[in-house]
Amino acid sequence: MKEIRKIIDAYDKIRHSDVQLALASVVNVEESSYRRIGARMLVQSNGQWVGGISGGCLEGDALEKSQRAIFSNKPTKVIYDTRDDDQNQIGVGLGCNGVIEVLLVPIDRTDPDNEIELLRKLVQLKKPSLLLKVIDSESFFGTVKIHDKNSNFCHVKEKQLNALVQESVQSKKPKIHQCINEAGEQIKLLIEYIKPETRLVIVGDNYDVQALVEIVSQLGWEVYLIGSKKKISKQVFKLCDKILDYAEIKKVPLHEYTAVVLMTHDYKKDLNALKYFVDQKIAYLGMLGPR
Repeated sequence: MKEIRKIIDAYDKIRHSDVQLALASVVNVEESSYRRIGARMLVQSNGQWVGGISGGCLEGDALEKSQRAIFSNKPTKVIYDTRDDDQNQIGVGLGCNGVIEVLLVPIDRTDPDNEIELLRKLVQLKKPSLLLKVIDSESFFGTVKIHDKNSNFCHVKEKQLNALVQESVQSKKPKIHQCINEAGEQIKLLIEYIKPETRLVIVGDNYDVQALVEIVSQLGWEVYLIGSKKKISKQVFKLCDKILDYAEIKKVPLHEYTAVVLMTHDYKKDLNALKYFVDQKIAYLGMLGPR
């Protein structure tokens, strides 16, 4: 999610009258790869980019091919097979040793449903979402959409699409499916399960809170801090998304990707917080203190 936010931020700062854009996305991986499905790289026609699709071995070639996609105004797919022993093969000897499929799609800024704008909507939702993307098709290649129960997607039969969506929801992982739409066209569909940002709730206000907050800010997580506001430094205030007093503990929004750390250094305060959080549906609950 941090990479998606960086791409959206770069997109908003670009003077679109000066440059054109394409989005390179990893859409399939076989065997080993430095990045997984969902890794993204925003490419400008002037050669600058944000994000990444590998550990550095593929970005240069992907940049060149993205620029071609920009100027042809057509999506394209590139397959990198780094298992080859040929030393001229891109990625060989750099630790990849796998097959990576990358989809390159020009971005139309006038389209309110281009992939950058769809990603913006997903970030704002703050809940698990599904992004549907056609990675092989004669008529719908490169089509992308946020899953909506009430909408049609590339004329795939509703019953079939719902079954594929349910499979992705249960696995909570990206899934590639082969399906046939109502016109009889073969469609290779990637359903990308996009998790919300991890939300860390810190209960405590001592000096060690600042170190944890600084580390988490580098990860791009949301940070909610519960403590005495008088004891919290200005730096911590800047890095936290929300700061609440101990009495407001039940106002903290929780979801299945929330982690909670109790670190008040006060047994009674930790115990009171523990009684509240222990029955919540959260991903992690930890407490700092002696055994």
